[in-house]
Amino acid sequence: MTPDALAEFCLSLPQATETFPFGEETSVFKTSGNGKIFALSALAGEPLAVSLKCDPEESRALREEFPQQITPGYHLNKKHWITIVLDGQIDDALVEQLLRDSHALVRPKVPRGREI
Repeated sequence: MTPDALAEFCLSLPQATETFPFGEETSVFKTSGNGKIFALSALAGEPLAVSLKCDPEESRALREEFPQQITPGYHLNKKHWITIVLDGQIDDALVEQLLRDSHALVRPKVPRGREI
C-alpha cells in the first residue's frame, strides 16, 4: 500500500477527515461527527506504517500472526491500538478491513428510531 492509497482509503470512509495536530508530518484521520481518531500515519515515513484502533482480543491474535509487521500502538494505548508496518507482507485487503473496523469503533452512533 502506498501513502497516497492509505490516505485515499481512510478519507473514503464515512465522515472521515484528515488533520495535522502533531505537525505536518503526521496525518491523523478522524470522524467529523465526533472528532475521534481512527488512524494515524507519517505518510512520508520509511517504512510506511499506520496506527489504528483495534479490539484487544483481535489485536493480540494479529500480533501473534504477524509479529514483525504488527506491534502494539506506537505512543498510544497498547491495549486498544496497533501499529502496522506496510512493507507488503500484509495483504492490502486485510489492512483495509482493519481500517474499516477501527473507523467503526469510533464513528458516531446513529440514534435508533423510537420504537412504538
